[in-house]
Amino acid sequence: MRQNAMIDEWYPVGLFSQLDIDGRKTALMGEPIEVALDAHGNINVKSSDGRFLPVCLRYGHIWSSLGKPRKDLFPIPEADQPGRRFVDVGVARVRCSPLRAVENFLDIAHFPFVHTDILGAEPHTEVQDYKVEIREEVDEVWATQVKFYQPQAAKSASGGITTEYMYRVPAPTCSVLYKTCPPRPGEWDVIALFVQPLAEDLCDVWPWMALFDDVTPMTDLIHFQQTIFLQDRSILENQIPRLLPLDPGMEIPTRADLTSIAYRRWLKRHHYTYGAQLVAQ
Repeated sequence: MRQNAMIDEWYPVGLFSQLDIDGRKTALMGEPIEVALDAHGNINVKSSDGRFLPVCLRYGHIWSSLGKPRKDLFPIPEADQPGRRFVDVGVARVRCSPLRAVENFLDIAHFPFVHTDILGAEPHTEVQDYKVEIREEVDEVWATQVKFYQPQAAKSASGGITTEYMYRVPAPTCSVLYKTCPPRPGEWDVIALFVQPLAEDLCDVWPWMALFDDVTPMTDLIHFQQTIFLQDRSILENQIPRLLPLDPGMEIPTRADLTSIAYRRWLKRHHYTYGAQLVAQ
């Protein structure tokens, strides 16, 4: 099993709101684990050999690691901002590399073709120039100045708008998206994708949102985001190869793929290769 540097990272392993004393059996990087509350209400995560694993509770999710995380879980400052609604979207199992799931989240060009009449529509298919960088001071991949026309940018949107995006990759299997907030143009809606690697070609995806939306029922917010992700899942499960190629010669990028290129370089630099294909086969 190829774990390398990724073994010491934090990963989502369940929603705290759904946890009880009976626990949840799941897996992390190929190893069976159990997540449960003890008699005192403390969260315990145990490996198959009975070892207690590190635990962190943040953004409504329980996080754990098979190794020894060298730093705290990445911050999302908006999670502490008054007035936001926090939406636990649930979980979707996807038969793909956890790294593929993150890269798909970063892809702008697929909006008109996969999320037709929601996040994109023809003839508005051109990806405008945007900026990508690896911010060395925080060791994160960022894409900024991303703009795209969207028929319904959010559940709260009443019509088509040109939406501005910022993408952030703070961990190998997590991404945070900031986008135009229709009810409050001066703020950003936050949509995060927390990916739990069950195996190199299988993952559980936990979307989470921090929104300014006092009107839309919670059920509608969850359904809207689930609809988006289930459209993505059909694409992800048919990608070949299933593992994410890190060799630059294995797939031909376009100008719209700058974020993906930076993400793959960043993964390779840190030896984050669980779920990656390193050479052509």
